[in-house]
Amino acid sequence: MTKTSKAEILLVEDSKELAVVYKAYLHKQSYGLTIVENGKDALKNITESLPQVILLDLQLPDMSGMEILEYIDKHHLPVLVIVITGHGTVDTAVEAMRCGAFDFITKPINAERLIVTVRNAIERQRLNNVIDTIKETFQRDHYHDFIGSSLSMQATYQIIDSAAPSSATVFITGESGTGKELAAEAIHKQSARKDKPFIAVNCAAIPKDLIESELFGHVKGAFTGAISNRQGAAMLANGGTLFLDEVCEMEFAMQSKLLRFLQTRTIQKVGSDRLEEVDVRIVCATNRNPLEEIREGRFREDLYYRLHVVPLQLPPLRDRDSDVIQIAKKLLENYSHEEGKQFTHFAPATEEILQKFSWPGNVRELQNVIRNIVVLNTGGVVQPDMLPFDTENLNKIITASSETGPGNYVNRERVEGNGETVALAQKTNLSEAIEPLSMVEKSYIERAIALCGNNIPKAAALLDVSASTLYRKRQAWDEDDGLQAAHLSCTELNSK
Repeated sequence: MTKTSKAEILLVEDSKELAVVYKAYLHKQSYGLTIVENGKDALKNITESLPQVILLDLQLPDMSGMEILEYIDKHHLPVLVIVITGHGTVDTAVEAMRCGAFDFITKPINAERLIVTVRNAIERQRLNNVIDTIKETFQRDHYHDFIGSSLSMQATYQIIDSAAPSSATVFITGESGTGKELAAEAIHKQSARKDKPFIAVNCAAIPKDLIESELFGHVKGAFTGAISNRQGAAMLANGGTLFLDEVCEMEFAMQSKLLRFLQTRTIQKVGSDRLEEVDVRIVCATNRNPLEEIREGRFREDLYYRLHVVPLQLPPLRDRDSDVIQIAKKLLENYSHEEGKQFTHFAPATEEILQKFSWPGNVRELQNVIRNIVVLNTGGVVQPDMLPFDTENLNKIITASSETGPGNYVNRERVEGNGETVALAQKTNLSEAIEPLSMVEKSYIERAIALCGNNIPKAAALLDVSASTLYRKRQAWDEDDGLQAAHLSCTELNSK
């Protein structure tokens, strides 16, 4: 019930004369009032159209008002009941209060007493609705395809809720793997355009010579290979939402055409001289710093300000508290079902490692880790040694954190490289924390082969590489081991 909606009241009173009196008392309060004379009609009305408040006489011709109250209590109906009773049944009214009645009024009823009691009940309902809304808004552990109840994600959900009804352009930023396309889809699903198309275009994945055709379409013969007319993403999304992912990767020349499209809401297909109007809501995303791209001359400033109307910064996974475990549990459930495995939960030590790991690849990296565990292992509980990274050194870091505090063992420094953020663990002796990549690769591959019963083709398939690659690597490792053995033998002979 909003402030502007009319409160609906159900009066259950078998005396027509008293019903007229009560109606007269309330007629200036702008309530919607429905009157019924018996319990059967009351229950029918409650079932078909639940009011905010019920004025309930306990003495009805076909049943006791207590039966109606018990029905409401049993079904947890969100309605407040004001009991009407005679002087001789006050004890019953008190019992009704124990059964969930909001208040009771004794006959004969004073007009002011009735008005104040009803007003209080309606205000209580309004406050209950506000509280329910707050709970739904601020205590959500999932939102569309997002999973997480951390404060940073609650803020993200709030921004999407606020921005979705508008047609304003939303500019999503965040590290790789934080869920920028999920955010764009959530904005679309929350908007009035939800029944229209959602079209996503990855600007980084399309060759620069084809990006204009992908966005705006082309006509037959416009260029070599254009054998027919083709609709672009903008027209395909007409009436809905067009999501431009990795927009900072767009070529500078194409940026001016995108700017014109945003200003005019018209497109011109490649090879055509005709302008066509398009109604789309634009959502864009990047994992780069757009202001840095502007300073470096790679992104148009006027385009940035045209796109940057509603900013949405997605938090990295390392800043989302217990969301890591929530997401991991859901992924474990999904992947176990897909792969026909029996995994049900993580060992406490495994959860501790997952929680403390910095996840430079964010949710995408977590997805890969959980799928790797499910594919390469069996059992019901995920143990630490099933994790596909160097858990021994990671455990050393975690142990050090508990002894000396987080500030003394890890200094997370954000380093831009190929558009991704890398977490550096800086320790007194880096050789203890970092193994050579070749050793990590060898250990990982040998473990995969062992888990597959030394079936190299099977291990190769699960590692998504060719079997010949594994054979070559193992041959190289054998040769290296032979050279090392020969070197040791020579050293021993020379020492003699």
